[in-house]
Amino acid sequence: MSQEQESPLTFPCQISVKAMGLAAPDFDTLVVEIVRQHVPNLGEGSVKSRPSKGGKYISVTVTFEAVSRVQLDAIYYAFTAHERVLMSL
Repeated sequence: MSQEQESPLTFPCQISVKAMGLAAPDFDTLVVEIVRQHVPNLGEGSVKSRPSKGGKYISVTVTFEAVSRVQLDAIYYAFTAHERVLMSL
């Protein structure tokens, strides 16, 4: 059974991915650059940022139309590989 068949998601579908890191003016740009490597047609208004209560951290949520489980996995692997991304959901 392939990964596509094992996935509970039906592709294509709207999905949001979130990356968290230390608050910095360019963190949202970094997250968008990572996602854009796998989703070149990222639309306007697809990114939302939210600082933590104390302001030390920031979370960036990117919503897009995912075309495959492989695409999602690649985004999460890229998040995990980047030293500035502390956590992803």
